Amino acid sequence: MVWGTLVAALLASCVDTEIADVTVAKPESIAQYEYLNDYAPLKSYIDRAANPDFKLGLALAANEFIEGGLVFRLAEANFDEVTAGNAMKYASCVNDKGEMNFETVDKFVTAAQAAGITIYGHTLAWHAQQNNKYLNSLIKDKELPPAVGEGNCLHISTPEAKANPWDWQNIYDLESSLLQGKTYVFSMKTKASSAVTFPLWIETPNAGNTHYGIPQISAGTTWSTISIEFTPNSDCSRLLFSFGQFGGDLWFDDMVLVEKGSEQNMIKNGTFEEGSLPSNWSKPSWHAHSYSIIPTPGDAAVMIPVSVASYDFQNGTPLPGWGDGMTLKVEDGVFVIETSNPTDSWKKQICHETKVPFENGQTYSVSLKIKGTVAGNIGLAFQNPDPDKGYPNCGNFPDIPITTEWKEITVKTTCNGEEALRLIWSVGAYGGTIFMDDIDIFYEKSASSIPLTPEEKKEALTLAMNNWIEGMMKATGGYVTTWDVVNEAISGGGNDGEGFYVLESASNAGANAANNFYWQDYLGSEDYARIVVAAARKYYAENGGVKPLKLFINDYNLEYDNHKAKSLVHWIEKWESDGVTKIDGIGTQMHVTYRANAADQQKQEERVVNMFEILAKSGKLVKVSELDMGYVDESGTAVLTKDMTEEQHKAMAEYYKFIVKKYFEIIPVAQQYGITQWCATDAPGAPGDSNWRGGEPVGLWDSNYNRKHTYAGFADGLAGK
Repeated sequence: MVWGTLVAALLASCVDTEIADVTVAKPESIAQYEYLNDYAPLKSYIDRAANPDFKLGLALAANEFIEGGLVFRLAEANFDEVTAGNAMKYASCVNDKGEMNFETVDKFVTAAQAAGITIYGHTLAWHAQQNNKYLNSLIKDKELPPAVGEGNCLHISTPEAKANPWDWQNIYDLESSLLQGKTYVFSMKTKASSAVTFPLWIETPNAGNTHYGIPQISAGTTWSTISIEFTPNSDCSRLLFSFGQFGGDLWFDDMVLVEKGSEQNMIKNGTFEEGSLPSNWSKPSWHAHSYSIIPTPGDAAVMIPVSVASYDFQNGTPLPGWGDGMTLKVEDGVFVIETSNPTDSWKKQICHETKVPFENGQTYSVSLKIKGTVAGNIGLAFQNPDPDKGYPNCGNFPDIPITTEWKEITVKTTCNGEEALRLIWSVGAYGGTIFMDDIDIFYEKSASSIPLTPEEKKEALTLAMNNWIEGMMKATGGYVTTWDVVNEAISGGGNDGEGFYVLESASNAGANAANNFYWQDYLGSEDYARIVVAAARKYYAENGGVKPLKLFINDYNLEYDNHKAKSLVHWIEKWESDGVTKIDGIGTQMHVTYRANAADQQKQEERVVNMFEILAKSGKLVKVSELDMGYVDESGTAVLTKDMTEEQHKAMAEYYKFIVKKYFEIIPVAQQYGITQWCATDAPGAPGDSNWRGGEPVGLWDSNYNRKHTYAGFADGLAGK
């Protein structure tokens, strides 16, 4: 009862606009926190006369601010400006079809207007949190129109492959003979249901069936043109297309046979446009294959291999798996699965991992060679391997049949889930030994398409960027006057030819490339920012923008890697060198960490000073855009909130004060835009989860919205103490 009374009294004594934002929960620590009662709301510590344009900001979840509850009141009481953590990013507003929804943005702006608080826009252009599916659809290969003159072709269908080339033949009898010693050129378009090479022979009928072989003809699964030269070793008048060792479909078109140097085609209706075959064409009467003129088919879809998910087991390594009563091994380059005691299929599974997710909505085929000691079936499915989400299924393939003889099986399905990084083979219902080999995974792609040119991709994405920015500017209606116009553009490595870092790109992003969309790879390193800036200024002015628009380039690690800070300034100068583009400011994120190792902490503080000096020298407005802080011990290990000591909290408070004071000392008044605290409270969760810096002491308030020592350090820095 005594403890409850003390807590109630403390909470009642330190309310900022109805926010109980003090104290901790241990009686022995009350004295250490009582001094926080005397602190006023943060924004009251700013000397408005000395720093008239400075804005103190807070990042928050837009929906929590819109609700008008505790988060709203905390922001209104302590800060001048708010930044939406995610609500104003591309992926939050644009769906897979490119449709834009700004409902949350509209409500966010309305709530901020009611509170008399400004919004810092975050962010117009970035490579992360984009709708990759929609953007990639804008630059996918384009379908080719039907080729002129491909109305009809010759279609040949053979029921099966036989032993000899002459077991299936089509004959063409020439009306004038090919002459010994003369050179001829034969060409035609070919296509086959599967790749094939076969001989074309020439002979004279009723002359003992002697023939002369022309260089062989090849046909692939898409239309291609072959052209061959030959010189007969005797006079002859018959062409023998000999494809007896092929089973399937062949298509021939635009057949031309001329004496070299001549334009006179010796083959009648070689384009097959007359609709019927001349009597020159025949086949041996005992042959069962068919041939006729049909409309020319386009190229069918081709299968593009997913190379990261192909296995021939030549390295001797089996796929991993789990489940009782199952042994996995590789023998003689074949994957062997020994199972016993059949049970539910899912109770014994083989895991087939990939580093790049299978694409949601894409259709994939899996082919393999398989046999078993007994007949049966096994299952195959896409899976998201996240245990926190319950390993969601992302699409089932048809069951794979197993016989006691080797069979090549192909199954197909569409991936229908996000982050499908795994194929799961479910073998629990099979009792026996399974042999698998040559597993390949493919997706379908139209063969009658060609990639867009770089110019076409740039045009499509420039339009998309303009549409996005226009939509956002309409939604904000001129109320949001400052923006991260380009976010995290500098890579932190490479050399742009002038000794500075290159831009972020799919080519230097490693494993992250698949999850991001790098606009700059298509718009160009120099035009990227220029296009975005131009669109922002145009659509801001057209949608109620009256006050001056301030556009910032925002990036991270500038306080850790001072060369990155210099590179950012360099790139801004390059973007502005066209004499048209105007960038107003630089945002430095500053997701910093206090280091218990004194030497490391001193080096870090020196880098912070260096960064502010570099940014001040740029002449641009400077904003600390995403300030938060963690703590690492002497060994470099992050300390979680639950393990923090009072002394460690106080050390963090001193570092906050150092950063804020140095900002005011080094950044000229005319260049001071402000500082935004990225985390109001300590982060929930644990390291590695979906929360930002999960489990770390990143806030100025604790998770119950009680002020921390860091609140005091931040306030003292603002006050210049």
